[in-house]
Amino acid sequence: MAAYLQWRRFVFFDKELVKEPLGSDGAAPVAAPASAPAASKFLCLPAGITVCDSGRGSLVLGDMEGQIWFLPRSLQLTGFQAYKLRVTHLYQLKQHNILASVGEDEEGINPLVKIWNLEKRDGGNPLCTRIFPAIPGTEPTVVSCLTVHENLNFMAIGFTDGSVTLNKGDITRDRHSKTQILHKGSYPVTGLSFRQAGKTTHLFVVTTENVQSYIVSGKDYPRMELDTHGCSLRCSALSDPSQDLQFIVAGDECVYLYQPDERGPCFAFEGQKLIAHWFRGYLAIVSRDRKVSPKSEFTSRDSQSSDKQILNIYDLCNKFIAYSAVFEDVVDVLAEWGSLYVLTRDGRVHALQEKDTQTKLEMLFKKNLFEMAINLAKSQHVDSDGLAQIFMQYGDHLYSKGNHDGAVHQYIRTIGKLEPSYVIRKFLDAQRIHNLTAYLQTLHRQSLANADHTTLLLNCYTKLKDSSKLEEFIKTKSESEVHFDVETAIKVLRQAGYYSHALYLAENHAHHEWYLKIQLEDIKNYQEALRYIGKLPFEQAESNMKRYGKTLMHHVPEQTTQLLKGLCTDYRPSREGRGEREAGTCRANSEEFIPIFANNPRELKAFLEHMSEVQPDSPQGIYDTLLELRLQNWAHEKDPQVKEKLHAEAISLLKSGRFTSVFDKALVLCQMHDFQDGVLYLYEQGQLFQQIMHYHMQHEQYRQVISVCERHGQQEPSLWEQALSYFARKEEDCKEYVAAVLKHIETKNLMPPLLVVQTLAHNSTATLSVIKDYLVQKLQKQSQQIAQDELRVRRYREETTRIRQEIQELKASPKIFQKTKCSICNSALELPSVHFLCGHSFHQHCFESYSESDADCPTCLPENRKVMDMIRAQEQKRDLHDQFQHQLKCSNDSFSVIADYFGRGVFNKLTLLTDPPTAKLPSSLEAGLQRDLLLPSKRGT
Repeated sequence: MAAYLQWRRFVFFDKELVKEPLGSDGAAPVAAPASAPAASKFLCLPAGITVCDSGRGSLVLGDMEGQIWFLPRSLQLTGFQAYKLRVTHLYQLKQHNILASVGEDEEGINPLVKIWNLEKRDGGNPLCTRIFPAIPGTEPTVVSCLTVHENLNFMAIGFTDGSVTLNKGDITRDRHSKTQILHKGSYPVTGLSFRQAGKTTHLFVVTTENVQSYIVSGKDYPRMELDTHGCSLRCSALSDPSQDLQFIVAGDECVYLYQPDERGPCFAFEGQKLIAHWFRGYLAIVSRDRKVSPKSEFTSRDSQSSDKQILNIYDLCNKFIAYSAVFEDVVDVLAEWGSLYVLTRDGRVHALQEKDTQTKLEMLFKKNLFEMAINLAKSQHVDSDGLAQIFMQYGDHLYSKGNHDGAVHQYIRTIGKLEPSYVIRKFLDAQRIHNLTAYLQTLHRQSLANADHTTLLLNCYTKLKDSSKLEEFIKTKSESEVHFDVETAIKVLRQAGYYSHALYLAENHAHHEWYLKIQLEDIKNYQEALRYIGKLPFEQAESNMKRYGKTLMHHVPEQTTQLLKGLCTDYRPSREGRGEREAGTCRANSEEFIPIFANNPRELKAFLEHMSEVQPDSPQGIYDTLLELRLQNWAHEKDPQVKEKLHAEAISLLKSGRFTSVFDKALVLCQMHDFQDGVLYLYEQGQLFQQIMHYHMQHEQYRQVISVCERHGQQEPSLWEQALSYFARKEEDCKEYVAAVLKHIETKNLMPPLLVVQTLAHNSTATLSVIKDYLVQKLQKQSQQIAQDELRVRRYREETTRIRQEIQELKASPKIFQKTKCSICNSALELPSVHFLCGHSFHQHCFESYSESDADCPTCLPENRKVMDMIRAQEQKRDLHDQFQHQLKCSNDSFSVIADYFGRGVFNKLTLLTDPPTAKLPSSLEAGLQRDLLLPSKRGT
């Protein structure tokens, strides 16, 4: 219970008398009473007003003469005769243009209830849709109150004898309506009100001695007594939804609020209550107070205020009096057009216009009533921006008064609307660090903090050395609950030396780089850093090993090497990892990790050998580095046994076939480390026989020179010529090797004898006995060749003579064909047949099937064609040879001529289609031409 005298009073309404509108000639409206002065500028209502109501944009008035008046917003008063005697009750529906009235047409006769449809007209007046007597029985009584449900299905009438009648059904029609007595009592009924809650309709009934509620939407109309004291007429009202549609009963001592099934709060408002009215969240009460009112409220000089009536407008939600004023003889208080109107007996209408919310708030600000301003703003549904402005002003006020804790509490309520820097600047003083911490904590909880705010809050924690608050701040349960920038928090904690907290954040929120950076650079816990990398998914593990591998290799080489082996073969995160086990096989490029082993050759060798064994398809760089490492170890090793082992390992690696595509690189490595066996092996694999020869020549390994010539001379005959030149320049006794070379040169006919003699002429120790056998055998072979050539010439001459004789005989003598069989099918000849001078005969059908032309013998054609092709080739070569020799002699640039003929394909081998695939013509004209062209120039050099 709260006494109203303890409530603060404000003037949140502006009071003024309603002025009547002027006509075109400045005269007063016709509806004004005749007694009113013509020059009056204030609205004057008709005399004898007995009842009032409002709704649908008009004030509705009933008088003692039976007229109902309508005062619209234009203030043009209109009326009509509703009853013959008087109007006693009016009820204007708010959602329908329907008016219910109770009045009398004859003295002593049962009063009548009339339902008016204000939208329809009957002779200029509103249409009366229904008339029925108010009292259902025969006993006369007086109507005390009237109410109608907005759905037009319920109407209740209260009487002074304590009875209540309920009209159920369509109240505008007799046929669809049913009247029955709902309540009987001993005390006059002073107030009725319907309350709709979902599908349930309640009717509040208040008498002078009790308060009851009925459920009228069901059967049997169950009743519940709510209280044992009531109120006077017009002292009850139904609140709006802001007060949960409570039924208000204004007694002389207190004001009570009721729900349909219980009594709610009460307020001790003193004074005899005359009128109670609910208006937009306010409770307006007109009371007669016997006490002397405050001087500020009364303008009358008369100290006796017994005839005065006080209008108080209460804000029940915020507990203050919004307005208080004194009136004389109040007829009624009505609400319409967003204002409150007070009608007095003198016919005047006083308008109470509520001030706007901002004006009311400013009035409260001036009095530093910020809490009340906040409550008022909430009840007036001020938006969040407006509330934040009030909170800010309240905070500024408390800050100026030195109440920093209270100020921070208000500033926290502005988060999201007020710029945080405005508040932070006020509490940067070291003595206010607790307040700043509280504000920043709330800022983070609402996820409105940026990186700077996080930095500042963590600095506050570290300055206060409040580890518990710090842990509570950073140790959130899940990623979705994090209200700060994690990376910024890690940086600040690391800078402040809170490494364990920084590590917790980095690990819990998967900031792998920061976790490793703190472990390696600050704590120096290399084992833990390596363990952490082993938990990461493949991509993160690979990138972090590339970044921190050198550091880890320097301090924990064996464990780092093991991790790299797994990372480059078949990586699986350790079971401690938070992520799921990766399904596929992930392998890093092992070649990219070689620089990590820069200062750890032992671990590098183990890593490379592991990769070459486990993963044969490793990148080429692995094998290149392994070869280089083995060659280095071999070159620097002093122990013969170990050196031999390293030698075998290097040779084995070279023979693994991994250096085919990088032959040059492997060769350079072997040459750099003077690994002769490797060099020779690579020369042989690359078919660099000249280099093998030169290598043995440089090392004066004569037997190996001969061996190279024997092994590879078939592929590269020039090796024997080089060997002969090499031994010819040696001043030592090399007869054995020269003889071996000459024997092979003679067998393969690789050099002309004269060239052999000229070559050996450079050796001062070589005597004629060295080449005696060679020259003798050469001369013998040439003699045999000459004899064979002479025999062949003789045979060719004899053959030529024979052919000429045959030609002569063919020209001079007849040819007798005595062949009896076909030369093709070997069957007996039959006519018709074909005979050739060469002696071959054919059936005509055989000849036509196998011959290519009518003039050539099918049997002799292949041989004849070969001979003709050879003749044509000789003629062409003879002509080409003559032309080439002529240009070569006449040209100033012999090399250009030779290059031109090379480009034209003159020196390309000519293969006849009729030649067998393996046939060789060593004595052909082409071979002779090439020897004639090339050998002289070679000898000339």
